Amino acid sequence: MTKTGGDPTRDAAFALLSAVLDRRAPLDVALAGLADIAPRDRAAAHRIAAAVLRRLGSLDAILEPHLRRAPPAPVRHILRIGAAQLALLGAPAHAAVSTAVGLAHARGLGKFAGLVNAVLRKVSADGAAALEALDSPRLDTPAWLWASWGAAARAIATTHQGEAPLDLTLKDGAAVPEGGERLPTGSVRLPAGTDVTQLYGYAAGTLWVQDAAAALPARLLGDVAGRRVLDLCAAPGGKTAQLAAAGAAVTALDRDARRLARLRENLDRLGLAAETVAADALDWRPTQRFDAILLDAPCSATGTIRRHPEILHLRRPRDIETCAALQDRLLDAAAAMLAPGGTLVYAVCSLQPEEGARRIEAACGRLGLRRAPLGAAELPGLAEAVTPAGDLATHPGMWAERGGMDGFFAARLQG
Repeated sequence: MTKTGGDPTRDAAFALLSAVLDRRAPLDVALAGLADIAPRDRAAAHRIAAAVLRRLGSLDAILEPHLRRAPPAPVRHILRIGAAQLALLGAPAHAAVSTAVGLAHARGLGKFAGLVNAVLRKVSADGAAALEALDSPRLDTPAWLWASWGAAARAIATTHQGEAPLDLTLKDGAAVPEGGERLPTGSVRLPAGTDVTQLYGYAAGTLWVQDAAAALPARLLGDVAGRRVLDLCAAPGGKTAQLAAAGAAVTALDRDARRLARLRENLDRLGLAAETVAADALDWRPTQRFDAILLDAPCSATGTIRRHPEILHLRRPRDIETCAALQDRLLDAAAAMLAPGGTLVYAVCSLQPEEGARRIEAACGRLGLRRAPLGAAELPGLAEAVTPAGDLATHPGMWAERGGMDGFFAARLQG
């Protein structure tokens, strides 16, 4: 990023929004591209940009009455940043307005500084009340996603409005960090914004970050102690760590060598071991088939919008078809590597039915696999996440009183 003004936080937030909305870059990629910025400013810029992306429809709705004509995209981004600070993030009105005006000058948009000043002053007067009058969950969700989520759409979209809490998986016997809540499924939850590196147990290697829903698929394999288990598409490694901590002889495979290197670093911090293989799961084959396989397949990731709000703006319906085709090929590859009578768990962090149950129905018909249905007792406190077919399907609206969870689909299959 090139510095253009005296406010690095707002300048960085502008750069992040431009990268996502104008150039369709993932937010984490855009964040990694911010150079020469203090960690505190980086974190603040990310918070502002994420708030804008999470509530974009609502922010545009409270800005629209004060605009006689559509401003250029860069000016609209500045207005969104100012409106988010005023209506969502609790910034003092004078600070939010003055920094937005300064950002307009710094970005070579000085001729729009008066517009920015006038519009945001009006938003500061009535923005919070205007926001409350909107159907924000609907406005902030693309129509095609809303329709695809069916009866759960409002609960899902409402949970998307807030930041996700920090969930942890702990080694057996590890102490729960101060302020942590033990969830019914065994994960530990702390408030959003918690810095995991500062927690007791992080440096000692007794815990790792993993959403409560993301921790469920590996558990569906049952007792893996002493069994050969393949973790396909393994990075960043939370599920590999779960399996290794449970005593499995794990082979972790991922096509991205850099992400696999981070997986190894995480395992080293945790004092856990696994064989790692940098290869494409579609091409690689083992010398001996595996007793159990966990396939956490690449997907649209619509179940992780709370953590990655840019997904609302980057995904398109055609992306679901592309993902589903790849998922079928990965299921074919996994089935070829599964020992007779072995267990295969397929999982995706997606809310889209095309990537979930439909893939399993097709795979069972194509590959001769059969479902091993889940029982409600396997998911303490989450009986509603067991589908009539015996699959796992969580969504962000579940456990709303506790802060929600990611959306995950998982099915357990027998070879």
